[in-house]
Amino acid sequence: MNHPAVAPSKTHKGENFPVASILIAPQHRAVILAYYQFARGADDVGDNRLLSPQQKLDGLDAFEATLTGKSDAVAAALPLRAALAANRRLSPRHALDLLTAFRMDTVKTRYASWDELMNYCAFSAAPVGRFVLNVHGESETTWASSDALCSALQVINHLQDCAADYRDHDRVYIPLDALAVEGIGVEALSAGKASPALRACLEGLITKTGALVETGAGLSPRVRDFRLRLETAVIATLARRLTRILRARDPLCEEVHLSKPAAFGWACVGIGASLVSGGRRQIPNAPKAPA
Repeated sequence: MNHPAVAPSKTHKGENFPVASILIAPQHRAVILAYYQFARGADDVGDNRLLSPQQKLDGLDAFEATLTGKSDAVAAALPLRAALAANRRLSPRHALDLLTAFRMDTVKTRYASWDELMNYCAFSAAPVGRFVLNVHGESETTWASSDALCSALQVINHLQDCAADYRDHDRVYIPLDALAVEGIGVEALSAGKASPALRACLEGLITKTGALVETGAGLSPRVRDFRLRLETAVIATLARRLTRILRARDPLCEEVHLSKPAAFGWACVGIGASLVSGGRRQIPNAPKAPA
C-alpha cells in the first residue's frame, strides 16, 4: 500500500475536549498540536474502512518509522519528530504508546472486562495527558491523576459513540461482562433505543467513569503551571458535565455531546472554580489568566 500521508480528517478544534486551547502558553502550543496531528493521522488509518487489517498495521508502522527517523513517508508524523528533536527532554514514548492502542483497534473489537478496557486506555488515553505534562515540565507524580482523567475522557467518548462504533467498525468498548450481567449482548447496541437492560449496563459504567473523573479532578491542584492548571480544571468540569448528560440521555437515540456554547459556559465554570479554590496562590508570580 501507499504509506498514508494525507492530512488528518479534522483539526483539534473538532474534538470534544480542549486541545492546546488559548489557556495553554504559546510556547507550548506548537508541540502539543504536533502531537495531536500525529495522533489524529494515525487514528484515521486505524478507522479507515477501506483498508484491510494488514494495511492498517502497515500504515501505523509507517507512522512509527517516520517518527523514529527511519523514513520520511508520513507527513503527519514529521512535525512531532522535529519537535522531539528540538526538545531532548521529550520522549517519543507517549506517541509510540498511542500506536500500540491503534494497533489494538485493528485486531481487537471486544473487551471482556473493565480491567481490560482500562488496559486499553493506558495506551489510548493516558499517554496524551502524560505528554502534555512533560511538555510543561511537570512532575511524574501528576501522572496517576492524569491517567484517571484521561481514561475517563476515553470512556465518555466510547459511551457517547457506542452505537456508531458498533455500526461502523464492529467495535464494542462496553465490557462484555457488564452486558452479560444484564442478560444482553453486543447486538443491543443496534437498537433504535436503549433497552432498560442496556441502560442499566451503561449506568454502571457511568458510575465507574464518574469515580475516575473525581480522581482526575485532583490533577489541577498538583499542576505547577498556572495556565495548565486552569486547562485541566476545565477538562475535569466538562467531564463531570458529560457524565451527567450520559445518565440523563440515551446515546443510541439522543444527543449526548455538549454544544460549543455549552462547552464554553462550562469551561468558564471550571476556570472560576479553579481560581476560587486558590490555584493562583500556589504559584508565586503567576501570570494573569487570558481573557
